[in-house]
Amino acid sequence: MAVRIRLKKMGRKARPFFRFCAVDSRKPRDGKVIEELGYYDPMIRETDARVVLKGERVDYWLSVGAQPSDKASVLIKKYGSKGTHLEQQKAARDRMKTRPAQFQPPAKPAPVAAPTAEAVAEEPAATPEQE
Repeated sequence: MAVRIRLKKMGRKARPFFRFCAVDSRKPRDGKVIEELGYYDPMIRETDARVVLKGERVDYWLSVGAQPSDKASVLIKKYGSKGTHLEQQKAARDRMKTRPAQFQPPAKPAPVAAPTAEAVAEEPAATPEQE
């Protein structure tokens, strides 16, 4: 059995999301996986915070002969356990924690409460002359 490290596409239309997976090379891209090794969310504004990998598990699969896909190998070189962008990734994650409102969608407004029975009873009733 030949093992590959691939990006399994998740998400919805116009909102992609990928999982790093170790899969049997005979299985389809979005099929059954052996192990999930992390994720990649291209919609996050901070480029270096888009990837989260389980570095030890990625190293294990590479050591037993797993072949990464083209995109997976690029991301492993940058963000794997010995990656070239690990410091930038940590800084980007810290920035996201300190300024979460900038990176998250706006909060939904609070629902407007219906008037209570007491408030309705205190309002004077409109007389026909006032209308």
